[in-house]
Amino acid sequence: MRFVLLVEGHTERKGISGFLKRYLDPRLKTPVSVRVVQCQGWSDLVKDLTKTAGLHLNDPVHGMATIALVALLDLYGPSFYPGHARSVQERVGWAKAHFEKEVNHPRFRVGFAVHEVEAWFLSDPSLFPDKVRQAIRSKARNPEDVNFTHPPKALLKKLYREKMKREYKEVTQGHEFFSRLDPATAAAACPNLRAMLDEMVSLV
Repeated sequence: MRFVLLVEGHTERKGISGFLKRYLDPRLKTPVSVRVVQCQGWSDLVKDLTKTAGLHLNDPVHGMATIALVALLDLYGPSFYPGHARSVQERVGWAKAHFEKEVNHPRFRVGFAVHEVEAWFLSDPSLFPDKVRQAIRSKARNPEDVNFTHPPKALLKKLYREKMKREYKEVTQGHEFFSRLDPATAAAACPNLRAMLDEMVSLV
């Protein structure tokens, strides 16, 4: 049995499968696999979602073994939100309802990284070099509050330049952080991640 996870880019593709399994498998009777499908940004991910879901969920060979297709979107970036949806929860709620209704398949779900997957890394300051760790310690309790104005990835890039005098390499370091981050720690600090993970458990 497996999940298929649609992701926006390289950072998620490189390490998210193992990260999710470390949360899911201890909570399930039988381990599951997580197949990651990388898209080229959010616009590519949401384009033809109904067709994409059908290809994975109705596949004659693997379709019945697929527990669900989960589309993981960053809250920061997409421009598809209606004007009345301004807060985090308004946008998450609108987009989840909109795309799940559009696809209209019982095994399709939408999840959100608020505001980017880098917020999950902020939940554990021990992942970072000491100089960066000190600067982000105050963010660890509520990393999803690192927002549209100065999103998590931009924050890390700024801190690495200022504190480490080098660039934050999002794909390479993102892979490393995913391998070291305890998903329970991230879920405890990031309610929208926790909601996605718990929904995946319930689908099994």
